[in-house]
Amino acid sequence: MSGTKPVGQHREKRLSAATVRAIKEPGFYGDGHGLYLKVDASGAKRWVQRIVIHGKRRDIGLGSASLVSLSEARERALEQRKVARAGEDPIALKRRSTGILTFEEAARKVHELSKPTWRNDKHGDQWINTMTTYAFPALGAKRVDLINGGDVLAVITPIWNEKPETAKRVKQRISSIFKWVMANNWRTDNPAETITKALPKHDRSKTEHRKALHYDQVGGAIAKIRNSDAGMTTKLAFEFLVLTATRSAETREAVWSEFDLIKGIWTIPAARMKAKKPHRIPLSPRCLAILAEAKALKRDTDDLVFPGTKDTKPLSDMTLSKLMKDLEIAAVPHGFRSSFRDWAGETTTHPREVIEFALAHVIKDKAEAAYARSDLFDKRRSLMNDWSHYLELEKSA
Repeated sequence: MSGTKPVGQHREKRLSAATVRAIKEPGFYGDGHGLYLKVDASGAKRWVQRIVIHGKRRDIGLGSASLVSLSEARERALEQRKVARAGEDPIALKRRSTGILTFEEAARKVHELSKPTWRNDKHGDQWINTMTTYAFPALGAKRVDLINGGDVLAVITPIWNEKPETAKRVKQRISSIFKWVMANNWRTDNPAETITKALPKHDRSKTEHRKALHYDQVGGAIAKIRNSDAGMTTKLAFEFLVLTATRSAETREAVWSEFDLIKGIWTIPAARMKAKKPHRIPLSPRCLAILAEAKALKRDTDDLVFPGTKDTKPLSDMTLSKLMKDLEIAAVPHGFRSSFRDWAGETTTHPREVIEFALAHVIKDKAEAAYARSDLFDKRRSLMNDWSHYLELEKSA
């Protein structure tokens, strides 16, 4: 009766209830209709049905032999064999009857529900693309209630050290899917969170920050850009980005309706901000002069302040990055926020909270944030005017 290979494979009802209770040796023991009793080395016994579904052999678990009787296992096996012979997939049929989704189905549902929260279409595409590349091959076809921490760990481990930032995003996105799954009462735990302690800590000493210039070189970079052969819109956008200490997309995607040129205020709506909160920026005289030049170049078909070569399309981040590289400016557009932060912190007496508000940083201390009702706009106007004045002196030096 024992052995590593299935026995009694071609005989109907080979097993009996007494035999099931008596078998101790590990192995597969056949009963008919592809039904087997599997005995593990530990002595645990469970029912497995081997069945051909759409030309492929599948092993379907039918439960523990201590919970499912021989007669119940035979009945299920016969039902599933009939379903398979009719051209149906009994596993898919059961899943549909319970309403529980596969991981891929759940992921696409979460992706669809999250669309209103994406900063832009590119962000939404990146979200689902990472799932398609890293998660779906291993988890996609599995029912969300049957995935365990080991399954998620198998997805994350191969890229954890090789692609740490990507791995963190994939883990975070898998976690968000399971939070939605938990909200639908399909499981009570989040396997993406249970694996955290099983992953090695990253060596942050090797993290490369975005390249930035020392603040005393920024004025020279503006002068170099201004004297280059780049298009006027590109030159204006670059200087405006530096003067306002904004992120690249915030400047490049700016539209005229966001500006109050009389009061010298630029209000970026929440949808375009990283923190999802509107951000007011005081405009220095030089910023207003740049906007006047940009206004003179405005196309009738565009509301963009810094349009690209195609109508309704903003200047691309690559345009700014490539120009800086071609002119051997050793920084990236985002790096000028760091240059501004270092200048403000090291050479001025402006308070830290004013500087942080200028960069639209979120206050992490909850108690401090609760009392920060003002955006310190007037104090920030003084700060940004000082920054503009400093850069003018550096450009002429």
